[in-house]
Amino acid sequence: MTPDGSTGASPRPRLAEGRREEIAELLQTARAVTIGEIEERFGVSPMTARRDLGELERQGLARRTHGGAVLPGASGHEDSFSTRLATATGAKRALARAAAATIEDGESLFLDSSTTAYHLAQELVRGGRTITVVTNALPIAELIASSGRGTIDLVVAGGQLRRIAHSMVGPLAVDALRRHWTDRAFLSVKGIAPDGALTDADPLEAEVKHAMIERATRAAVMVEAAKLDRRGLSVIAPLGATSDLFLAGDADDRVAELESHGVAVHLVGGAAS
Repeated sequence: MTPDGSTGASPRPRLAEGRREEIAELLQTARAVTIGEIEERFGVSPMTARRDLGELERQGLARRTHGGAVLPGASGHEDSFSTRLATATGAKRALARAAAATIEDGESLFLDSSTTAYHLAQELVRGGRTITVVTNALPIAELIASSGRGTIDLVVAGGQLRRIAHSMVGPLAVDALRRHWTDRAFLSVKGIAPDGALTDADPLEAEVKHAMIERATRAAVMVEAAKLDRRGLSVIAPLGATSDLFLAGDADDRVAELESHGVAVHLVGGAAS
């Protein structure tokens, strides 16, 4: 027995259903939880904690992140670039392939700092495409600059560095983007709100995406179906300000509703691995 009268033993594992209810309640309060917190609080293994979060995500009560979970639609949360790059890679690659198939040699493109746009850049580099890319994303710039192919002309917007996203933002970046007109823009978003608003977790990133949509003849949004009816902190633009929506996942029943905003919806297969 410890000096405070307790036995000092680890907490006893609870029945899965009751434990998951408590984890869901914790998420409602704290908006985020880690695997370690679940282990310590409930006396379970990391594997059990991950299973619990997976089941809560299946029920729509949590959204898995690297090392834990957040409340679905938690607008202030943003994972690092490397974490996002390793998330839903199957869906993002499928979106990238579908988007790349619509791009013609000779076109100019805006690519935002999303990891889906990074996968698109990989497709374009692999394909040896002859295009011009204007981007605020340092990983995309590095990918193109180090490819050795030399078929993609690159313009990088300067500005303030957002370390979490490896992107350039702020007035200088927005001004640099607005000095260009492109044929196409390809971007992803934190969520598409029920009213059709495109949203992002960061206001500076939202300004950059807005500028890209403004200065492109056609703008395309690339997202997984899980981002429908999800809100981020900052509004970018209405969905109707874009021309195309590439959508990965089971969303057949949403096509007519989304097309009512004036966009062409492209359903894309691909597992969210």
